[in-house]
Amino acid sequence: MEKRIGFIGLGNLGIPMAKNLITDGYHLQVYNRTTSKAKELEQGSITVCSTPAEAARNVDFVITILSEDEVVKDAVLGDNGFLKTMRPGALHISMSTILPDTSEELLAIHNDAGSRYLAAPVFGRPEAAAARKLWICTSGAADVKEAAKPVLESLGQGIIDFGETTGGANVVKLTGNFMIMAALETMAEGYTIAEKSGLDRKQVADFFSSTLFACPIFQNYGKFISAKQYEPVAFKAKLGYKDARLALKVAQQTETPAPLVSLVHNRLLTSVAKGNGDNSDWIAAFGKGVSDEAGV
Repeated sequence: MEKRIGFIGLGNLGIPMAKNLITDGYHLQVYNRTTSKAKELEQGSITVCSTPAEAARNVDFVITILSEDEVVKDAVLGDNGFLKTMRPGALHISMSTILPDTSEELLAIHNDAGSRYLAAPVFGRPEAAAARKLWICTSGAADVKEAAKPVLESLGQGIIDFGETTGGANVVKLTGNFMIMAALETMAEGYTIAEKSGLDRKQVADFFSSTLFACPIFQNYGKFISAKQYEPVAFKAKLGYKDARLALKVAQQTETPAPLVSLVHNRLLTSVAKGNGDNSDWIAAFGKGVSDEAGV
């Protein structure tokens, strides 16, 4: 029997994820607001759908990888949402960066409708998605995580369980993205100080990324910031701002003083306010933002 998945969201992450599922033998019923994106996929392995509801028809799994909480909720609950067409027991795997409250809300909605829900946000840029190097965080009922495992194993290098509280993985995703932003600010400031002191910022970055900070964030993002290389745009500044805004909201909800969250939030807000939300990478919001302020 042909393995079919409803796949909703063909952005910079969604495309390579979809390609890996196709390689592993899945037929995808795909929906994306910009339908032309589906042309990047093997046409014999997809069915292009006109609505989310159509994408979810007669499948056991529906994956969403979308940009905003409201966009996810509309895909589920809107006039053309897929909740109404999901078969009983079918599983919605939500891989978007959203609030934990949104996950809890979607869980309750799916439970009432007789379908299932799993929070499974991911860490990794598009090149990591293409190489199946995503880290996938999950939270939810044990049986739901077990059911999703074969699908998730096609997408990443590791699946990390954060318990049965559905919003847990979403908290991890937001705190992780905040920590990446803080590292971007740190590198941008540090390498700019080095440059203004007459040093080669790339040499300084190479030193740190191979010694004290020998880890993927400093190695991968550091090479872009040190070289002031901000294109092509892999993750738009407005999406980074959205994540910072959500992280700030969770900090406020939990009554956690978080001055660094406010700092990176304002850095990204500045980029968006200057009209760079769509045409600039979030790396540029930090790297170029600090360089411009320093006059280099």
